[in-house]
Amino acid sequence: MLVESRNSEAYMGYELKHTVPHVSILGIGGAGCNIVSLMAKNGSEASILALNSDARHLSVTKAEKRILLGYNTTSGLGCMGFPERGARAAKESAGEIAKELFGSQVIFIVAGLGGGTGTGAAPVVAEIAKSQGAAAIGVVTIPFQIEKTRWARAKEGLEALIGVCDAVIVVDNGKLLKTAGNLPLSQSLVAANRLIARFLRNLSDMLVEPCSPGFDLSLKALMTENGVCTFGFGEGFGYTKVKDSIRNALANLLLDVRDLRKAEGAIIHVEGGEDMKAEDLKEANKILMKKIASNARVSCGVRLNNSMYDSARATIVLAGVESPFQEKRSRKLNLVSSRLKRLFRD
Repeated sequence: MLVESRNSEAYMGYELKHTVPHVSILGIGGAGCNIVSLMAKNGSEASILALNSDARHLSVTKAEKRILLGYNTTSGLGCMGFPERGARAAKESAGEIAKELFGSQVIFIVAGLGGGTGTGAAPVVAEIAKSQGAAAIGVVTIPFQIEKTRWARAKEGLEALIGVCDAVIVVDNGKLLKTAGNLPLSQSLVAANRLIARFLRNLSDMLVEPCSPGFDLSLKALMTENGVCTFGFGEGFGYTKVKDSIRNALANLLLDVRDLRKAEGAIIHVEGGEDMKAEDLKEANKILMKKIASNARVSCGVRLNNSMYDSARATIVLAGVESPFQEKRSRKLNLVSSRLKRLFRD
């Protein structure tokens, strides 16, 4: 019998194939499905799944796999803004969800908080991911502050997600739309979704590309006791392009953060041309370390783009941050939160 040597090229190919993590990105509800639909159109190394209780919206969503959540609960008509229905719908479809997630090692759960399906189903899906031994990372948007009812529901949904996910990356819709400038509202929403889709692609590529800092380092930078993260984008040009892109990313975080010095971890992803130097990255890292906790875990990834010259784009994820959005709730809201938590557990 022929036994393949561990040093052989064939064996090394097998080893590499089975040590690269399987990453899945799940869009849940209307907002989440819109984001993963953009990713599916542009291509991604990760598996793209769309989950929704609204059959009509799901039918026009682009994804490798689409799952209609809880037909017996919602009749395919959505959750009408009720998170409790979203949670029940996800539980009804738990078997199908678990089947599709089998073998995934890192699962991004993308949703807009404040409505019914995303707010209610996302924590249930995160529980399913964790039960299979995967790392569950939430990527969620929060509504405009003037949307009082949705704002309150979003807080409860975020609390439920923090309780089960390894990390939750939070994006404020108000800050996100500012990045789109003076475009009409419909175009602004598409531009905002593209920004999140690009971020997810960068982050997932860092996990699967062999030349990136590894799966382990990237996840450890995200997994902190606080569990709340955010990110920012920045661009730079000319001789100081990399340093400027880092400064601009820190100046344009998509969530209000009380104190950057309390951030416990960070991921830097820099994209640039062949003119980008190793010294540029060292200087960029120094700029970041001056802003966050001195003992923070930092992981850095680089992508060379031959179409870029004399310019750089940076994405920074900060983990373990505190935001005014997490301010203490009234007794009434705490009672609602307790009822939601019981529903997610049952």
